[in-house]
Amino acid sequence: MSNAQIEEATKKFAAYIQESDTYKEYYRQREKLKRQPELYEKVNEYRQRNFDLQNETDSEDLFDRMEAFEREYAKFRENPLVEDFLRAELAFCRLMQEINVLLTAEIDFE
Repeated sequence: MSNAQIEEATKKFAAYIQESDTYKEYYRQREKLKRQPELYEKVNEYRQRNFDLQNETDSEDLFDRMEAFEREYAKFRENPLVEDFLRAELAFCRLMQEINVLLTAEIDFE
């Protein structure tokens, strides 16, 4: 099989993912959120800060910083638009992780 055939199959697979209920819900929630640009910007700031915290190498007081972060954003997360988007995004991320695990296992990649 050529690289071009693999690329074509990958595009088809991506289209299947986009047809999944999980992706459609993520996309729907993202589009609803984007209709409020300021809120969308705040959600992206939240996501970036969360990502940065989770990827820090200094774990000395990470638990305390994560708790403080969650307290800081608790009220923000009560907004149904925010919570619905983050829930849909998490479900989609989990789907992508599952796909990655299955694909890696199928091709015997260590």
